[in-house]
Amino acid sequence: MPDGVNILFVPNKPMPKITANIPASLNSVLHEAIARTKTDASSIVTAALAQYLQTPIHTLFQVSTSGALVAGVYSGAVSVRSLLQHGDTGLGTFANLDGEMVVLEGHAYQVQGSGRVSEAPAIAGAPFAVVTKFSPETDLRIGPVADLGELEKLCDALRTSGNIFYEIRTRAVNPPEAGTRLVDAAKVQSEFSFTDLAGTLVGLWSPGFSSAFSVAGYHFHFLSGDRQEGGHLLDCESGSLRVRMEALTDFHLALPETESFLKADLSKNTADELAYAEQAH
Repeated sequence: MPDGVNILFVPNKPMPKITANIPASLNSVLHEAIARTKTDASSIVTAALAQYLQTPIHTLFQVSTSGALVAGVYSGAVSVRSLLQHGDTGLGTFANLDGEMVVLEGHAYQVQGSGRVSEAPAIAGAPFAVVTKFSPETDLRIGPVADLGELEKLCDALRTSGNIFYEIRTRAVNPPEAGTRLVDAAKVQSEFSFTDLAGTLVGLWSPGFSSAFSVAGYHFHFLSGDRQEGGHLLDCESGSLRVRMEALTDFHLALPETESFLKADLSKNTADELAYAEQAH
């Protein structure tokens, strides 16, 4: 192409690089966009390729809101099969609060209040979940870690902003009566202690402004290496840990169309109840 410009696209390591010829007119528009958005060619070309190839990147997909869950709206809204179409890594819960969800390597696992762990069937319902197609930009080792607070501080040092989401690579609630608020269900949660157990923490950090619809701060679920133990992380202690992290700048929220959600009063501030439900009791 006579008016072509050779552009070298080199994302941050360890990402691959590509070289492509583009028309001078398109190159001019590209540099105008770089100046306008104060970003770089890598970011713009990546976003354009993702849109053209219909492959979302750095995207967090969430089903329902944390406020609805706190208010007792936890009938199945989205099937596991549908959820896994939007991500291969994440966490959530199941219909009627029947256990914690850990999504890892494209599989959804259910940790029930009895301590039993199993791979969730494709038709299982999820009233609340967050997933992403995990593409980590950070991969390093941290530790040792004395407790959950120290783990959070070490992860804080890896975050570059307090205004976007981050995906980071126990407890299980027993199914309550229908309509029971989450804070009451948490009072009778099952709690387990694991010692010398290897596994994976799947975590999400959400900015403070998201407290109206998500769990602000850190939220971790654990799954053992043999897929036999797990749950919501209440505290931890460990030696060296491998941390893989991805900054998520695109957020998609799918709201349920169930009668319980449509008629629920979600105008109340549920931050205190949600914080209580996230703690050990």
